[in-house]
Amino acid sequence: MTNVGPLAHITVLDLSRSLAGPWACQIFADFGADVIKVERPGLGDEARIWGPPFLMDKDGESTGDSVYFLTSNRGKRSITIDIGKPEGQQIIRDLARKADVLVENFKVGDMERFGLSYAKLSEDNPALIYCSITGFGQSGPRSRQAAYDFAIQAMSGMMSITGEVDGRPGGGPQKVGVPIVDIVTGLYAAIGALTALVQRGQTGKGDFVDVSLLDCAIAGISSQVMSHLLTGKIPTRLGNRHPTIQPQDRIACSDGDIVIAVGNDTQFVKFCAVVGRSELPHDNRFAKNADRAMNADVLLPIIGEELAKWTKQDLADALDAAGVPCSPINSIAEVLADRQVRHRGVVSVVPHSKTGKVAQVSPPMRFGSLPEMSLRQHPALGEHTRELLTEIGRTVDDIAELQARAIV
Repeated sequence: MTNVGPLAHITVLDLSRSLAGPWACQIFADFGADVIKVERPGLGDEARIWGPPFLMDKDGESTGDSVYFLTSNRGKRSITIDIGKPEGQQIIRDLARKADVLVENFKVGDMERFGLSYAKLSEDNPALIYCSITGFGQSGPRSRQAAYDFAIQAMSGMMSITGEVDGRPGGGPQKVGVPIVDIVTGLYAAIGALTALVQRGQTGKGDFVDVSLLDCAIAGISSQVMSHLLTGKIPTRLGNRHPTIQPQDRIACSDGDIVIAVGNDTQFVKFCAVVGRSELPHDNRFAKNADRAMNADVLLPIIGEELAKWTKQDLADALDAAGVPCSPINSIAEVLADRQVRHRGVVSVVPHSKTGKVAQVSPPMRFGSLPEMSLRQHPALGEHTRELLTEIGRTVDDIAELQARAIV
């Protein structure tokens, strides 16, 4: 298997499952790294069964690949290993000797119990970057607790600032519409591992990278946390209203809602000119952003009266021409049909062993020196087991015995 891309010289051993770890490892795979995904024999990554929906073949039968698996596992090689058996642990050690990065999201203490801790594996591979993703980190009173995205959204305070204001229809805490904590954690894990690789280029030594869902969730809402640290006040839910920059809210037009995102005083002047209220920037209550934020309860109803006279598309076109950020609230189908999204190639087509192809969301980074990336397909469960075992010196007879004993 010949990989291409800036990370083609990097081998990643992916011992993670669900979403955060696989998301991090897919970033490596997209840019050419050889990512070896370790899965449980017969079961695989639990994300494979997180459905419906599942990818369906031409006969309308499920391929067994769920949305979550397809989201975060393209471009990898899959090997099945029973990590609870000594023979399986030895295979992991053999693979880790040749790896540059190892990513795992087992509970704190599990990898040490398996003899696969950073301290142990770095004895044979001092250059190994070992990235551990857990709910709460390697130390502290919660370090051994289990965690999932939803619970961390609640614990981190994220849900306390997300949702409609209490007392209004639909009021109350809400989770974000995607597992955003897993995604943010995956990004931080990839950044941490890549940073450690750069450091290794200077020192020749590997490192241990400790990434926690709770830490990453709090980092993701850092502006609200900073607001509390500066003022002592507890941020609350404001629905779609921005807490510190105004006017930013969802406002009704004559045929539906639009979001306006006025970001500075200059944009506010332009916005007011478009909607026919050029006097507002000269009102001391609204002249500066800080004034508008403090007087949003007065300003937004005034704006609402004006916007109700417009259709949402006419208003969006007029504000866009004036350089004021805004948008109708798109469905997923509508945003995928947007001419900018289509121009940028946000959706790619990746080969698939059972359906021939499957659509994917492309990596959002573009590099001037790199050609358009050709994304690689998702692995079937254990598809590369024989290939990978052969690469670490196992014979045909060895492999047959391991399979007979359900080690792989």
